[in-house]
This record gives sequence, C-alpha cells and structure tokens, in this order.
Amino acid sequence: MSIFEALMMIFFGLAWPFSIYKSYKSKSNNGKSLWFLLIALSGYIFGIIHKILYNYDNVIFLYIFNFIMIFVDSCLYLRNYIVSNKKSD
Repeated sequence: MSIFEALMMIFFGLAWPFSIYKSYKSKSNNGKSLWFLLIALSGYIFGIIHKILYNYDNVIFLYIFNFIMIFVDSCLYLRNYIVSNKKSD
C-alpha cells in the first residue's frame, strides 16, 4: 500500500462532505456541474477496477468511499434539478 496514494484519496475525499452539505441545504445546483460529477464517478470506477485487477490493497476502500460520496452528491444534483424545474411550472 502506498501511503501517498492513501493520503491523496483522503484529501480528495475531504471536499465531498462539504459539497454534499451545500447541495442538501441550499437545494440549488449553483456552481455544480453534472458532467464534472459523472467524470469524477467514472474516474473512481476505473480506479476501483485497477485496484481489483492489478494492485489490490486497503486503499480500495477509500476509492469506494469517495465514489459513494460523489454518487450521493450526484443524486442531490438530480433532486435539486427536479425541484427547481417544478417550482418554475
């Protein structure tokens, strides 16, 4: 296991709880990009696949945890999009 890879995943992961909280409380997508979220999700999927196929170690759990946080933020993005479109009707 690389301590540097683990630290990278930890520091990347520190930003997502704030983003999730902002999305949940504001019910707004201001400053958010669904494309960015989908690209980040794809990156974590490929990282998880790499860990499974070539370099399995405990860092995989950080990849999975970060993936889950981005997935939650993506779901909140969709919820906020639907809510904002219903308000304009």
